[in-house]
Amino acid sequence: MQSRGFTLIELMIVVVIVAIIAAIAIPSYQEYIRRTHMSEAMQEIQRLSVLLERYKARNFNYLNFPTASSTVAANSTFPYTITIVDPLANNVSLSDANALGRTWAIQATTTDPKNFTLLLTSTGVRCKNTTAANVTYSGCGTGSESW
Repeated sequence: MQSRGFTLIELMIVVVIVAIIAAIAIPSYQEYIRRTHMSEAMQEIQRLSVLLERYKARNFNYLNFPTASSTVAANSTFPYTITIVDPLANNVSLSDANALGRTWAIQATTTDPKNFTLLLTSTGVRCKNTTAANVTYSGCGTGSESW
């Protein structure tokens, strides 16, 4: 009489194969998600820069640009916080009374330590760095890349 079913060895082989596939697929998927979030942040930064330039075309400076309504905060689906400041006035908001309104800097910081912190300024600085502490409103410091 022959019994039907799987032996323990056959089940263990299947478990090992599934574990190997998962070990390859999960990190690849996580990297894909990081790249997607960074791409979304770049698009949002570029959208804000266009809004800033339109605002300047109408008002001849960036003063009182509505940064509160334009700033995007990190949440469960978008791990970036985007801030807009006046780098010539000690990085205050463009709507602050101390702002000069001649330049702007947009920084996107992330809650994911393996992803990039992004910077775009009105003076043409466009960089990213995985070490958030290196990124200021004037540059991305050592280890930075252009985007």
